[in-house]
Amino acid sequence: TSFPMNAGDGVYSYSKNSHLQKEIIDGVKEMVRDVIIRKLDIKTILSSSNTIHITELGCSVGPNTFSSMQHIVEALKDKYLYQDQLIDSTKSIPEFQIFFNDQVTNDFNTLFCLLPVDRSYYASGVPGSFHGRLFPSRSIHFAHCSTSIHWLSKIPKELLEKNSPAWNKGLIDYVGASNVEIVNAYVAQFERDMEMFFNARAEEIVPGGMMVLVSPFLGYVRLLGFFWF
Repeated sequence: TSFPMNAGDGVYSYSKNSHLQKEIIDGVKEMVRDVIIRKLDIKTILSSSNTIHITELGCSVGPNTFSSMQHIVEALKDKYLYQDQLIDSTKSIPEFQIFFNDQVTNDFNTLFCLLPVDRSYYASGVPGSFHGRLFPSRSIHFAHCSTSIHWLSKIPKELLEKNSPAWNKGLIDYVGASNVEIVNAYVAQFERDMEMFFNARAEEIVPGGMMVLVSPFLGYVRLLGFFWF
């Protein structure tokens, strides 16, 4: 979500509307850590560089995004130091570069004003839709997306045409919709968006890298979809 306003207003709006996202992030922290420790091929991704590139897809303006990123960095450090005996113990801890991504209208000024001073990573902003390519090929080691993947890239055009069977009377959601054509239009758009999303990440993530997606479903925050690739 983006806020076309000054930094103070952006922080206020975010604090009023991000409690559910924080609950989700806190609820899956140990799941994220566990999958990093058990599954991430850190030996392979560090074979050509001592810098781990991480992207947060749909970062908004924080502070939830900073909490997620710090937790992921700490889990990656632990994986490197304690879990993989094949890593050369004489090497230094890798450096971390995090790319915070959101729509071009996101308030990146507010985001970077709130960056923790004690962070253990370098930060960059990458504006653009995550439904398409954002990074060079084979450049990302770890991709994370929390409570954002359910947003569509656009309103299905069928909903905006009054003569269409899927016309939604000006509404932008299908909650309570009795017309199956409306639901089908949203499903079709979601499938197109997900195809673009996964194709883009397949190009960007290095061999041995990982992507973690966390998404609420059924409209209830405690029912979560957690996926890693």
